[in-house]
Amino acid sequence: MKLPCTTIFKLLIVALLISSVSCNSKSKAKQTLASKDLAQAQTGSFGDQGDGTYINPILNADYPDSDIEQVGDTYYMITSKQHMSPGMPILESKDMVNWTNIGHVFDSLSWAPEYNWDRMNGYSFGTWAGDLAYHEGMWYCYQIDYQHGLMVSKAKDIKGPWSKPIFMLPKAKVLDDPAVFWDKETHKAYVIVNTAGKQKSPNNKIEGNENRIYEMSWDGTKILDEGKLVYTGMGAEAAKIYKIDDTWYIFLAQWTMGDKSTKPGVKNPKNDRKQIVLRSKESIYGPYEVKTVLEKGKAFNNRSASQGALMQAPDKSWWYMHQLIQNDTIPFQGRPQCLEPVNWVDGWPIIGIDEDNDGIGEPVKQYKKPIDGYPITAPSSDDDFSLPKLGFQWEWNHNPRNTHWSLTERSGWLRLKASKILPNEKSYGPNINEWTNNDGSDSDFWRACNTLSQRIMGITTGIATAKFDISGMQPHQLAGFVRYGGVFNLLGVEVDENGKKHLFYIDSMAQKMQGPEITGSDLYVRTSNNSNRATYEYSYDGENYTRFGPIFTIAFGKWTGDRLGFFSWNKKEDAGYIDVDWFTYDYDGPKAAK
Repeated sequence: MKLPCTTIFKLLIVALLISSVSCNSKSKAKQTLASKDLAQAQTGSFGDQGDGTYINPILNADYPDSDIEQVGDTYYMITSKQHMSPGMPILESKDMVNWTNIGHVFDSLSWAPEYNWDRMNGYSFGTWAGDLAYHEGMWYCYQIDYQHGLMVSKAKDIKGPWSKPIFMLPKAKVLDDPAVFWDKETHKAYVIVNTAGKQKSPNNKIEGNENRIYEMSWDGTKILDEGKLVYTGMGAEAAKIYKIDDTWYIFLAQWTMGDKSTKPGVKNPKNDRKQIVLRSKESIYGPYEVKTVLEKGKAFNNRSASQGALMQAPDKSWWYMHQLIQNDTIPFQGRPQCLEPVNWVDGWPIIGIDEDNDGIGEPVKQYKKPIDGYPITAPSSDDDFSLPKLGFQWEWNHNPRNTHWSLTERSGWLRLKASKILPNEKSYGPNINEWTNNDGSDSDFWRACNTLSQRIMGITTGIATAKFDISGMQPHQLAGFVRYGGVFNLLGVEVDENGKKHLFYIDSMAQKMQGPEITGSDLYVRTSNNSNRATYEYSYDGENYTRFGPIFTIAFGKWTGDRLGFFSWNKKEDAGYIDVDWFTYDYDGPKAAK
């Protein structure tokens, strides 16, 4: 039967109205993200200022242990992130100031069972400081897992796929922080490693870590000798090797102890971590002269500055990217990255500005950008979960249980299914050791798989908001929003044995505050911070918010800064799920135009 045109038109109008009604809540829910698509690039208290200058830290988030390799006109950075999965984030930049995340070296921490969702006792280990290198058309990433030894992964493309790790030296011989160098003149390849005291002879009376150079095969995958000791120093690690104008340079981070009542790395403003340089015109093995080239200065009060990578701009100027170290009470969240000019004085690379005329550089707060002409950008943050893969800003707490999360079961939503909490027994969850002390480490949160999160940005202000659908939750399930790093604070929903849902807040010592019963499906959670003080709010309509729980402190701890994300677990069985519609994050720093 052929319908008249007017009838067809009316049917089309009805169809469009139905479509509009069914999509209205979804469109409203994502209106914040949509409005951001029209936004201009923003600036803030750090990074690119839009006027040809930048403010340090240029990457003001927990991106520690950086190493940078330049290929063509692009700079590529890796940073460590311990037990988070995927591991070893990769970022890229055209101007050394604006960085975006483009992937990870390790799709999962596949080399050891403690990083899996059914164990979760690899806290603080996993990926540590690495070295990124490009050699004869191949990318290499070297790193040492403190528990397992020196490894390398390779890739033809920086974005992957990367090979499974190839192990080169056992943990009995090495501690951390490898760096490699291919000498094309002699056709020899080398790796320098902090071996600490693991191979230390009684004849070596110098206090501190030993650093050894090993010869490698030209393909960068095998160790060819027993190594040679080149330097020993207090906390000396994080080496990088460069050969410039026929001179060998080894950059090292090293502690200077102003107060021996505390260990290196323990918060104490009297203890300083500096950048030193070893210099030799004779051989990669030395003998070496030694000079301090960077120390803490006025820009960051007592925040120590060290450990990073040397770069060169197209105009032949030299620059240095480095991290700040948390060794006092300033509430930085993690170890952010700073960019410094490098001035060569009598053949030494002096980093930053020598503000006190002692021949040692100090960090700058604001400076002229090394390269002009590129737009303001930043690592991703906001997400509407409309893509078939997670954005690179997201990382799991240990390797996820992949059967228990999905971006496709409900299109445009992230679904987190609840797994039964792991037992509070040995070999599950955090160990009580120097990395995780008795500060809530036996709480359920640390043994709940499939917690997904991203870093906070900056240390001034920030507001993160997410919309949840809680209709799929089941008895004994807990799910919602988490802020965590060294400590955790949760705001979410718990379902009792009778199926009733209640709002709750849990602090870092697992003390629970129960809130009102929730009968609807939608829950919006908003969290704000002013410096290191934070709060939670909730809403049923996304417009009217009510605060719940105390003002709490977000804290750097276990070498990790605060993170924003989602959790879902069940105390009794594998049952229930929570859906996340969208996530937005506004902070006082650079964001790209959309």
